[in-house]
Amino acid sequence: MTKLPNNISETHKGLIKKEFSCLELTKSYLDKIKKENKKYNTFINLTEKLAIGQAKKVDDKIASREKIKLLEGIPISIKDNILVEGYKATAGSKILENYTAVYDATVIERLKKAGVIILGKTNLDEFAMGSSTENSAFGSTKNPLDITRVPGGSSGGSAAAVAANQCVVALGSDTGGSIRQPASFCGVVGFKPSYGAVSRYGLIAMASSLDQIGPLGKTTEDVKLIFDVIKGKDKLDSTTVSLETQNSRLRQGFGGQAKLKTQNLTVGIPKEYFGKGIDSKVKETVKRAIKDFEKTGAEIIDITLPHTDYAVAVYYILMPAEVSANLARYDGIKYGYRPTADQLKADSNLLDLYLKTRAQGFGNEVRRRIILGTYVLSAGYWEAYYSKAQKVRTLIRQDFDKAFKKVDIILTPTTPTRAFKIGEKKDPLSMYLSDVYTGPASLAGLPAISVPCGRLDGLPLGLQIIGPQFQDSLVLEAAMLYEQIS
Repeated sequence: MTKLPNNISETHKGLIKKEFSCLELTKSYLDKIKKENKKYNTFINLTEKLAIGQAKKVDDKIASREKIKLLEGIPISIKDNILVEGYKATAGSKILENYTAVYDATVIERLKKAGVIILGKTNLDEFAMGSSTENSAFGSTKNPLDITRVPGGSSGGSAAAVAANQCVVALGSDTGGSIRQPASFCGVVGFKPSYGAVSRYGLIAMASSLDQIGPLGKTTEDVKLIFDVIKGKDKLDSTTVSLETQNSRLRQGFGGQAKLKTQNLTVGIPKEYFGKGIDSKVKETVKRAIKDFEKTGAEIIDITLPHTDYAVAVYYILMPAEVSANLARYDGIKYGYRPTADQLKADSNLLDLYLKTRAQGFGNEVRRRIILGTYVLSAGYWEAYYSKAQKVRTLIRQDFDKAFKKVDIILTPTTPTRAFKIGEKKDPLSMYLSDVYTGPASLAGLPAISVPCGRLDGLPLGLQIIGPQFQDSLVLEAAMLYEQIS
């Protein structure tokens, strides 16, 4: 193939018009990944056998003149902390380097039924802990727009793969911004659904009260199409809910291609997201994007989310606490990495095995968060740190509840800066501050999307749109509206 399609609609039309076969399309993407992976390091493993088999099935349907569904034959990449049966799931860690998934995650099961082509597993910060994809045991991913810079994290491989057109769409996971922040850095669209909107069954757990699987793509329409397939209740995840079809808050236009228009849409701008810490040029760019919304007739009002300043501290107490519990299962006994007999002393006991396994299997950032989480849960500190953080989390959620009594959606910057240089942030705290604008929505369990809103010195910036819990459709529609007017 001379040119790869840009989005789901273009790919679908090409398949049904027989401009290319699904097998030809799939092989073109696989060849592109193999050619470019040394440069960008977007993929940890390819699922080539699976992809070829899926592509042949789509071609057989087309050959027999069966109607194919919109997502059949669409090449997708999967973050390597989401299980695909029969293929490795490393979570970017040496401790799971040779672990092969024995079942499909629910989202993979649903995508397979929809007929997508799974190309491979993308790179990530180890166990999804990071904001740059520099923490992977398999090397850093490079930003395709500037290979001296990070793609963001932890879903950096997925965002970079979409940006480099190594797939049409991708799946990532978002705990404190891990879909939205890399989407902003790579100039693509990234959507974190409401907590409970998408099943976490088959997602390697990091922080169970925060983790959420979501899609990345070049357009909001593509992201919505994937979300519509993976969303909904799952008996294997008790936190999931059935999302009822919501009435559109935006009216449809007529003539030619239907266009969204605002209908009494009220947009909130929180002052706390435009204070100190944000790059002045990022602020200017986002303010211009907000002005675009105003031109559509939406009412723009200033709001306050007073506990925003505590969000990073709350997140980095609660998340490590859950990490310390979830990662206790990696002990060198049941599965995953285990030191060899030569690496253990002759008189070693069970504790020695645990310590050696974790020291050799986990990277620095994972060990740091386990230690921090164990500390805040320990006797004498639980009340001072963990319990207090949970109370402030409730206050953050209440801030959003009050705001959404006045406004339909909230607009903020996705990140305070553009993509930073690889190796630039050596202090963990400065890295953690990358989540300053994405963390609050995660703590409150709200749907939030990052859409490209401009560039700074050639590098993309993102506009974040946040909506009330389970109003995922409204957030997606608002993002599509912005794409039409920007």
